[in-house]
Amino acid sequence: MDKTGIAALIVGIVLLALGGYAIVEFLPDVIVAVKGLIGIVVLLVGLMFIIFGVLIFKE
Repeated sequence: MDKTGIAALIVGIVLLALGGYAIVEFLPDVIVAVKGLIGIVVLLVGLMFIIFGVLIFKE
C-alpha cells in the first residue's frame, strides 16, 4: 500500500469517527432530517408515478 492509500484510510477512519460522534451528539436533529428525506423521496416517487401515468394515458 502506498502513502496515498494509507493517508486515505486514516482520513476515512477519522471522518467515520467524527460522523458517528455527530450523529450521537445531534440525534434529535438527525431523526428530523431523516424524516424530511423520507418525505422528499415519497414526493419524488409520487411525481414519477404521475408522469408515468400521464405517458401511459397518452398512448
